Amino acid sequence: MALSGGVDSSVAALLLKEQGYDVIGAHMKLWDYVEVGGDIHRDGRCCSLDSITDCRFVCDRIEAPFFVLNLSRSFREKVIENFVAEYSLGRTPNPCVRCNTEVKWDAFLAKAEELGCSHIATGHYAVVERGENGRWWLRKGKDATRDQSYVLWGLSQEALARTLMPLGGLLKSEVREIARRHDLRTADRTESREICFVADDDYGRFLREYADKHNLGFHPGDIVDVSGTVLGRHDGTEFFTVGQRRGLRVSHPTPLYVQRVDPVSGQVVVGDDADLYATELIAEQVNWVALPPPASSTARRDEPGPALDCEAKIRYLHPPAPAAVRPLADGRICIIFREQQRAITPGQSIVFYDADIVLGGGVIA
Repeated sequence: MALSGGVDSSVAALLLKEQGYDVIGAHMKLWDYVEVGGDIHRDGRCCSLDSITDCRFVCDRIEAPFFVLNLSRSFREKVIENFVAEYSLGRTPNPCVRCNTEVKWDAFLAKAEELGCSHIATGHYAVVERGENGRWWLRKGKDATRDQSYVLWGLSQEALARTLMPLGGLLKSEVREIARRHDLRTADRTESREICFVADDDYGRFLREYADKHNLGFHPGDIVDVSGTVLGRHDGTEFFTVGQRRGLRVSHPTPLYVQRVDPVSGQVVVGDDADLYATELIAEQVNWVALPPPASSTARRDEPGPALDCEAKIRYLHPPAPAAVRPLADGRICIIFREQQRAITPGQSIVFYDADIVLGGGVIA
């Protein structure tokens, strides 16, 4: 059982114990505050000694053994370094998706093998089940305000087959009530929805401090409008993302929004809000979940090809929108929305659904 020190994973462990499973608790030590910066007292408790202590208390309460796994090296190489690299390429990454697919599941499945466990389990608000077509399906959690299926689209069939998510059918309020009823130490623990290693939600601060520690540079240049007129200067394309309005520091009679980030030229292109809307995107690194990967298509982006109706989300908190997904010859996909979507951002994940079933996902190119 993956334990974070929060109420969700604590209750998930309790429920599995009540269902008759032999539960082993494991906490992942992913990073240190001395490495990522921020204020441990103000910014949260993730990966702190307090969170580890809470995990141990929960395991004592349910009579389960407890381990701490030091995955900081893997997390740094696969998540933090990728996070910095993506910003340097003018993209806006989702490190939670990468952490789930590249670090958490791989490490826990390896540990499960070592300990002779049949499954790994997490406190995610999502549902794993065997589908009618024989594949393992991932469904949205019952609590629409907590559903985490979006950040799990990268999980393989092999990983899903050995994964339990006991909270998928519960509301957050029900989870807290269960914790209080069983007098769990984590019952009223506050939660954060920010990226764990940037707990203060200040990406600029994180990038600057990381660059100083690792002798990295930024890509300064011009802020230009869509016609190429120079409006000002900036300290680095790394500090901008598509759709951003604040922090441009240029005078203009109307509000300006970032349209495109080009680290090669150093340009940050800005324009009107209306210019942010589009109906189409290309995604790469595609993973098909509920459906098998389609047969290779000869369709290019500008040619018709077989399409699958779906609802797609272009970011975690974005509402799903009606769309069609079309596979391309090189393994990528083209998503075409019925209505225009605002600020489609390279580096973010696109996840496509059939009702509450995750069909698959990819990274916006």
